[in-house]
Amino acid sequence: MAGPAFVVGCWGFGPGNLTTSIQAGSGFGYALVWVAVAATVLMLTLADMSVRIGIQSPVSLLTAVKEHLGTWVGYLAGVAVFVITLMFSVGNAVGSGIALKMLFGIPALAGTVLCTVVVAALLVFRNVYQAIEKVMVVCMALMALAFVYTTVVARPDWWRAADGLVPTVPAGSMTVVIALIGTCLSANAAFFTAYGTQARKRTAGEYRALTAVDTIPGIVAPGVMTALVILVAAKVFNGPLGADKMVATIAGLSKVFEPVAGSVGVWIFALGYFAAAFSAMTANATAGGTMLSDALGKGASASTTTARLFSGFILLWGIAITAIFGGKSPVQLIVLAQSLTVLTAPVLAFLLVYLSTKGRFMGELRNRWWQVALGVVAFLVVLWFWIQLVMGFFR
Repeated sequence: MAGPAFVVGCWGFGPGNLTTSIQAGSGFGYALVWVAVAATVLMLTLADMSVRIGIQSPVSLLTAVKEHLGTWVGYLAGVAVFVITLMFSVGNAVGSGIALKMLFGIPALAGTVLCTVVVAALLVFRNVYQAIEKVMVVCMALMALAFVYTTVVARPDWWRAADGLVPTVPAGSMTVVIALIGTCLSANAAFFTAYGTQARKRTAGEYRALTAVDTIPGIVAPGVMTALVILVAAKVFNGPLGADKMVATIAGLSKVFEPVAGSVGVWIFALGYFAAAFSAMTANATAGGTMLSDALGKGASASTTTARLFSGFILLWGIAITAIFGGKSPVQLIVLAQSLTVLTAPVLAFLLVYLSTKGRFMGELRNRWWQVALGVVAFLVVLWFWIQLVMGFFR
């Protein structure tokens, strides 16, 4: 049963998430733990809606959007997803180059190109989705074990961490909070869950088992890892250091594993960073290409020619932005790219809530009242942070 939600989880837990989580812990201590927890609950809500749509709908998700709300809305949603994947691709590209430079000493841009070529080769496989699922499940399992172990060794201050469950937005933390929301509450990733569910041909009778074995662990695991990284970073860097002193360099980020492995910590960090970048790059390119292809009526499979062309464009975009802007301040570029993923999220969150609430379309799998309530909260959260992001452009 495991697969679709783990792809979504790996998509969200990329180098952008890891970077932002370390910045959150170093700059603001335990104060932003609540963001990871709340966003994961809301992300689980949206992903569950997408799974039920994938089970119940006779057509793909974006085709269903076009049938129920009009062709132009389907086009809008497809472009919205594609724009977000372009933002995600920047963090993945920069992160992969940095990781390979730390591991093998090769230039960062060359590392980005190398990783991108490997991902592109993977996307050429005939059974693209099935191959990617296997890679994602393994990557998520290994990363989860690593971060749990790191937390045990680092011994964060649990009582202070509990205070971080109370929602606060410390001065200077808004960009970091928006970036965390963009990864932990990723409406586009939730959107793609429907495609994975349909690719696996899941039925209504399998819904409960699918929820227990795939949806919940696949979505909760990256949320837990995000919270653990914040806790470890807060402990290791003696946060809160403040917005002006939070870790802003790759060398600084790599110190997060020193309590576990001393001088070997840099190497372990680089491996984890690469695993996050590679898995997220693969899922991001696959999802973006598939959903834009579907929106344009060219097929809802990652194996279609149109989907592969768009996936290739996403990968090339990551290389191009890395080459132009990645040399001076890669950490800031990654965090900025992550925050921009919120730009079109409200549209996608609304569509998931709307479709999964329609009785004639969803039948017995339609939203219950409490699911509608959580879905509305998720929509309002991404809308509020969208407003904050836009307002930030004019300050």
